[in-house]
Amino acid sequence: MTETTAPSTPFHDLDAYVALPRLGSLALSPDGTRLVTGVSTLDEDGTRYVTALWEVDPAGQRPARRLTRGTKGESQARFTPAGDLLFVAARPDGSDDDEVAALWTLPAGGGEARVLARHPGGVEGARPAKTGVTVVVTASALPRAGDLSEEERLRKERKEKKVSAILHAGYPVRYWDHDLGPAAPKLYAMALGDGGAVVSADAAAAEEKPLALRDLTPDARTHLVEASHDVAPDGSFLVTEWVVPEGRGSQRTDLVRIDLATGERVTLLAADEDVEYSAPRISPDGLSLAYVHEERSTTELAPRPTLRVLDLASGESRLLGPDWDRWPGEVRWLPDGSGLLMTADDDGRAPVFHVDARSGAVTRLTEDGAFSDLVVAPDGASAYALRASYAHPAEVVRLDLTSDASDGGAEVTALRGPAPRPELPGTLREVETTADGVRLRSWLALPRTASAEAPAPLLLWIHGGPLGSWNSWSWRWNPWLMVARGYAVLLPDPALSTGYGQEMIQRGWGRWGLEPFTDLMAATDAAVALPEIDESRTAAMGGSFGGYMANWVAGHTDRFRAIVTHASLWALDSFGPTTDASYYWAREMSPEMQEVNSPHRYVADIRTPVLVIHGDKDYRVPVGEGLRLWYELLSASGLPQAEDGSTAHRFLYFPDENHWVLTPQHAKIWYQVVLGFLAEHVLGEESGGLPELLG
Repeated sequence: MTETTAPSTPFHDLDAYVALPRLGSLALSPDGTRLVTGVSTLDEDGTRYVTALWEVDPAGQRPARRLTRGTKGESQARFTPAGDLLFVAARPDGSDDDEVAALWTLPAGGGEARVLARHPGGVEGARPAKTGVTVVVTASALPRAGDLSEEERLRKERKEKKVSAILHAGYPVRYWDHDLGPAAPKLYAMALGDGGAVVSADAAAAEEKPLALRDLTPDARTHLVEASHDVAPDGSFLVTEWVVPEGRGSQRTDLVRIDLATGERVTLLAADEDVEYSAPRISPDGLSLAYVHEERSTTELAPRPTLRVLDLASGESRLLGPDWDRWPGEVRWLPDGSGLLMTADDDGRAPVFHVDARSGAVTRLTEDGAFSDLVVAPDGASAYALRASYAHPAEVVRLDLTSDASDGGAEVTALRGPAPRPELPGTLREVETTADGVRLRSWLALPRTASAEAPAPLLLWIHGGPLGSWNSWSWRWNPWLMVARGYAVLLPDPALSTGYGQEMIQRGWGRWGLEPFTDLMAATDAAVALPEIDESRTAAMGGSFGGYMANWVAGHTDRFRAIVTHASLWALDSFGPTTDASYYWAREMSPEMQEVNSPHRYVADIRTPVLVIHGDKDYRVPVGEGLRLWYELLSASGLPQAEDGSTAHRFLYFPDENHWVLTPQHAKIWYQVVLGFLAEHVLGEESGGLPELLG
């Protein structure tokens, strides 16, 4: 189904869509005059995305300009105190295409980029202090290696002998789409020149030698796996998350302080069975620490994160925003230490808030959009961020902070970024209703041709998480590709969604098949009541937890003509012990909760055609969930496989994709198969037209 009267947009052509540039990350120079963002574009073969660094004028006057052109891309942009740009990149020298990532620098005064630091396992990130000479480098090391030369020898030998075996003595053993071990992250210190400048060698030197890395965490083992840290502005210490095993396959997260001169480590906040800590942010004077204090979930209670500040001298902690009923997101200190900027999900958006460091008062500064990657100008007069929404992908914006935060607003200006907003094939509106007296809201993307005379078929899209919200642009789950083909797309936030207060989360906690389901049906009822929507032609779709809900919907109503379930949970008793973080899910999923809320128990009631999609490298929702779902649809559903082997169901399997299916051509095939399945079952069109590359 296509819109014959609508102008062509990138969303009408999958090749044009996957080729759209995508922004991510921001870095601001110490003097506030240079702003750098990453822009991902297709490589020449159209088979992967490559990220280049672009400079954006903070004043909004000059056009954006490209800074890097590495064939494998660049990431993790940071500025030194002297204004030199640091970034991580793997740039093959022609002799080894498997060259690992190194830390590179692009001098502030101009000139060619050069390697600043190397590590045999590859550099994963770098964080310079705002003043001083210290840079903290993250890289993964083998536990047996005593130094970098031994590290290099061991890695070379494993590679040459094609040894990939990993011997585990703890948990977890993998994360999202990659195995953990045998190497694990460490933190290293690296010294720059006076004033935090990158010092060049004498002109007579044959080549610049990489700077030395000093191991700050020789006993890190697995304590720094997926841990974030912050460096004190003067470079004297850092604070990092420190993951600690607590027995029975579980773990918790402490916050520790590490002296950057001696490596001495002190625990600042020790987690226990009730509370853990994350997201450390050191104040500009180095005397306080902002962090997230999270009450751990139980089978009865949802987690509850709050923002707090710790006095590093006295050890006293204060709660900020005690009456503020939202979850803290990104946090950044203002330069004078008087307050913090914070993002948080709120009513289908993710605005920027100001938090008074003394009173704890929280004030919303922005309106529409989801803001991320906050950086604050050195004078505190402005901040910069990426702003996205379902009306447009991420763009670089400036926030004017000169007005009193108590006035409740910051003027937001879009800067001249590397990519313009793409034209959309439809319109976006909000739909509200209630369920059990609770307000429910959704986004509704509509084709321009939808009207009472020509109502559009409806796709219910269910978000994952489950603790999340449809509040920002998604390249992976993009409704406009469907709108371009004549569908309306409903994006509801049911129970368990963030941005509506703790009670909205609590009402769905441990009750996945109850309030989240009835909320989705209420949101669908509100949408199909609109004259522009054709109630007789609908489908439900979801990924991850959204796929779980799609499976639940399939077993509890026949109102939809088709179901698309991506990376979905099917049998909770098998998902729980095989996912990559079983200890987390076990806190909510008691045996009783699994029994009551598992979709597989209702397979006999599924009479709707289902498209199952799963990637084999999905470790969050292991492929066994998709395999079992597929077999039970064919063997035990209310719409089983016929004796001649035919079936209305389909299984799209990606042997080398992860939870999301991210490579450009596979994403294209994903949409082609989904659209074909929907056309057959929702629109009543003849099947066919499947991608040729499926064979």
